[in-house]
Amino acid sequence: MERLEVTETFAGISLPGHLHTQESLGFATTFPFRPSDVLIATYPKSGTTWMQEILTLLFSCGDILPAKTIPNWERAPWLEQTYFREALRDTATPRLITTHLPARVLGPALQRSKTKVIYVARNPKDVAVSFYHFHRLAKFLPDPGSFETFLTQFLEGTVHYGSWFDHVKGWLGQRHLLDILYVTYEELHQDLRGTAQRLSAFLGCALAPETLGALEQHCSFASMRDNAMANYTLIPPEIMDHSQGRFMRKGEVGDWHRHFTPQQNACFNRIYQEQMGDVELPMPWPIA
Repeated sequence: MERLEVTETFAGISLPGHLHTQESLGFATTFPFRPSDVLIATYPKSGTTWMQEILTLLFSCGDILPAKTIPNWERAPWLEQTYFREALRDTATPRLITTHLPARVLGPALQRSKTKVIYVARNPKDVAVSFYHFHRLAKFLPDPGSFETFLTQFLEGTVHYGSWFDHVKGWLGQRHLLDILYVTYEELHQDLRGTAQRLSAFLGCALAPETLGALEQHCSFASMRDNAMANYTLIPPEIMDHSQGRFMRKGEVGDWHRHFTPQQNACFNRIYQEQMGDVELPMPWPIA
């Protein structure tokens, strides 16, 4: 498999060369967004797949066939990845697009286009745990070493995809400049129905009772975990070592409690307060 050991550096962050080239990343920064486009923006392991599935069901009016027959990376292709241009269904309206890129890279183009943006955030402690396990699974990401080593790099912002703190603050700093809806992983977990209703109102997309019922059933964690179009089991073992675990591992809120030592938690809380203490955000996770 090509470029598994390659790292690309772009806009000051490291990205896996298996999925990105300088050309594909440059194309992303100049992509001609349309007002009818919908962009899912996330830091890795923050609920991206979940949002892709929810929006698939919303836009299909509850028809689960697309979600059961088309891989999610084709239904909502990644703007910055090498395959994007061939995967984007250019005639579709709305076009559903996904990105992990920071707002400082995409903000100017999005401001001009009036594209709707859905930003999904998650408790960074759970993100760190999930991202660590994903590194063990994904052969296009560096060996994470011990969890303690990985957590240090995560807090420093030196992991692939950069700093969680910068990513969240960057996108939320655009909230007065973009047509953006902020959603958390925890909301999806606690109130999927209510979040789907918020999304439908934001997108101007009708949400009939039968659509909501199909969405709640298909977008449960158990259903997504068993759906080959969403759980990445289609990816060959040369790229994802499935013997190391599942891409959709637990889907829990608060799994970090099983991984953090008291010392790691105290260190994380201190850095979190330094980075986020002055940020006014509707974050439903306690930092303690």
